[in-house]
Parts: sequence; C-alpha cells; structure tokens
Amino acid sequence: MCHSDCHIRQETLALNEVSPAPDVEVVHLLDSLPEPRVCIDADYRIVAVNAAYRREFGDADPVGRTCYEVSHHFHEPCDLSGESCPLHACRSAGEARRVLHVHHTRLGPEHVEVETVPIRGADGSVRYFLETLRTLRHAGRGAQARELVGHSRVLRAVLELGRRVAETEAAVLLLGESGTGKELLAHAIHDLSARSPQPFVALDCAGLSENLFESELFGHERGAFTGALSRKTGLVEAAGGGTLFLDEIGDVPPGLQVKLLRLIEAGTYRRVGGVEALRADFRLICATHRDLRAMVGRGEFRRDLYHRINVFPIRLPALRERREDIPLLVASLLARLHPQRPLRISSGALEKLAAYDYPGNVRELRNLVERACILADGDLLQAEHIRFDDGVETSAAPAAAAEGEPVAGPWSPAGEVLPLADVEQRYLRWASERFAGDRRGLAQALGISERTLYRRLAEVPAAGDGG
Repeated sequence: MCHSDCHIRQETLALNEVSPAPDVEVVHLLDSLPEPRVCIDADYRIVAVNAAYRREFGDADPVGRTCYEVSHHFHEPCDLSGESCPLHACRSAGEARRVLHVHHTRLGPEHVEVETVPIRGADGSVRYFLETLRTLRHAGRGAQARELVGHSRVLRAVLELGRRVAETEAAVLLLGESGTGKELLAHAIHDLSARSPQPFVALDCAGLSENLFESELFGHERGAFTGALSRKTGLVEAAGGGTLFLDEIGDVPPGLQVKLLRLIEAGTYRRVGGVEALRADFRLICATHRDLRAMVGRGEFRRDLYHRINVFPIRLPALRERREDIPLLVASLLARLHPQRPLRISSGALEKLAAYDYPGNVRELRNLVERACILADGDLLQAEHIRFDDGVETSAAPAAAAEGEPVAGPWSPAGEVLPLADVEQRYLRWASERFAGDRRGLAQALGISERTLYRRLAEVPAAGDGG
C-alpha cells in the first residue's frame, strides 16, 4: 500500500464521522488538504471541491455539475463514453480505484491521475466518493522539456503504468522501437519517484566494447590499465541514491552480463583494477528495441539477467499506433524548433504526415518537420515541404497547387489552416469514408475504443455542413 493510499484512507475515516448533511463539513475538511480534491455523490454530481482544486483547475464553480461534464465535456458518464471511470469501478469494487484521464483544464487538456475512494456513512453504506486529482506534468502538449507529447489512449495506458511503478523500487524494462520515447518515460518514472531529488544517470550500451563498458559503468582505479592516469567515478557510483538508466540493454557484451547480474543481485561492485567492494544504491531502468526473450532462447542473453530486469515491462507504442497524436506532436515540434518564428502547418501537410508509417517514429517526425521548416520560405508549411528520406515527393502526395494557391486536401478543401480540433474531426470523417473494414477495425486502427469512435463520429458534421 503506497503512502497516498494510507493518507487518503485516514481522510476517509475523518469524513465518515461527519453529520448526515455533510456539505459544510466536507468543504472545511477538503480545504485543509493540499492536493486537489473533489467530493461526488452517487449520481456523479459534484458536492464540494477544495481550494487546491480551484487553484489548479479553474475558478468556475463546478458544484452541482456532473464530474464527467466538468472534466471531459461529456454528456454521459465516462464508462458510457468509451473511457474508464474510477467512480464506477470504485462503486463496483467497494474500494479505492485510480486511472489516468485527460481532463479539460484552464491550460487545456492535461493528463490527470484520478484516485477515488468511497465514503461510507454510519450504517456502512456508501454516501459519497472522494477523488484526488494529480496532474502528470511529464506528458501532454509538449510545453515542458523532456515531456511525452500526446493524449491518445495507448499513450495514456503507458503513462498510467509508469505512474504506478514510479511509486515502487521495482526494476523497469522499457520495450519498443527506436525513437518511441523510452528515455523520456525513464525520466518521467524517475521524476515521479521518491528518488527524484537524486541523479538520473543514463548509459547507452550500444557500440561499447567490453572494457569501455566496464570502465564506464563501474569506474576504474589509477593505473588499472594504460592511460588510466587517475581514478574515474563510474556511473553506478554517480547514480548513488538515484536512477541508473541502461539504454539498449540487449547490446551489453556477454562477458559483462554476469557482472551486471551480480551488481543487481548483491548490490555491490568493484572499480576496474580495484579490490574494495563498493555498495551500490540505485533504481534500475533498462530499455531495448530488441526481442530479449528471443535472445534468451538463442543463448545471446542470460536468462537470469533477463528475469532480473524484466520485473515490470512497459511497451511504448510506435508512432503509427497513435496517429491521433501527430497534430499535437507537430505543434510542439514547431514551437521547440523555431520558438521565434510563428510557423503554422496546412491541413494538406498535416494529412501527408498522418498518412506516413514512421519507421523512425518521433525522431523521424522531428526530422520531417525540421526539413519542412528549412524548405518553407514563409510561415506556412505546405504539403510540398514534406519531403521523405529520398528528398522528393512521393506518388501518394497531393498534387502541388499553382504558386500562391492554397494546397487542397480531404481535410480542408480550401487549403485553409484550421484549429487542431477541426482537423481531428475532418480526419475522422475522411478515415471512416475510406476504411475498408468495419467500425471495430477502424477503432482499433485509430487506437481508440469502438464506443469512443461512435461518439466522436456523432460529433463530426456532415461533409456539406461546412465543418
């Protein structure tokens, strides 16, 4: 049981003692708590919020409105709108539940962890539900450094796993293709953990010789080998009290895998050329794009080491599995690459980017956007500025318009620059008209639930409605 669980249960006991009409008492109690808290009745109506909630999520009074209307702008509860609902799960289980949602805030959509506990009356029946809201600052719109950008369902699932494991000391193995953001997630796990005040130290295991790897990891004593003119502090020592991140763990030389296993199991190591056993204190996070299980089967990776580092695996999705995040990623990249240049992107260019499969994932998207910025003379990126690795237009690209004429595309017949929400609606309509399978298959391809797809399609105006 984590510290927050204990703390929130103590608060629940205090609320259990209030009178049958708890509104005033609830308000006073909630205002004494530092985190944003919301008290909700069984009909999803907000009974009370505390001052911390008002500071973080807005000054408008949400009391009397439903939680799903305030947080998601839904017309029905989350579980009926294709989302997980912590209140519904809490009511069904009779105990605390938590999920990661995307909530509407005064800063825009934000990733928010919602923890819900039941509040019982003197007769033991559930009278209210207390929700604690924690904004996850390591993912969202790309407004901060080292931030995973996106609001897709598959990315939220990854972030929720990262948030949960951050509260523990368990070894984490991050899996996924190159360029999917494994180091960003490792940073997020560290920053959300109790070790966050201490160092985050990363080592890329790819391409290092056995001798260099051992020296980098464990350090060496003066005179340990030719050129060792002084003692060197290794990364294990540098990470003391913090997190050690081993990227591309599948490339660790076989001869060093046994030493790495001993480090993990015994918590001790020796510098190269040293005899003194030193105590290690770090949280281990590893990452790889390789299939370690297959490598174990071929005898290329130690089975015992694999099980030591694979305590909590998290697979990061490829960019093609979360295409709905591309508009937000592009907006974030434009702001970061050229902060002094007010660049925009046309719907035709955005359509072309969304249709690509990205073998290089987000790194490749960054290259394409930066390449387009170089090719664009003005402040609007057009479809012809999107050049793939061959440096020329592909046959699938829309035909270029005459000079000075907006580029037309199925998302924007007039070629105008649209708000991202409008682009999403037009993309959904475009995808539904061209997808060969059924709605379930389309939902899977988009990375959302079938219920969410039906709801979003219902919000999309017809082609002739000017939306």
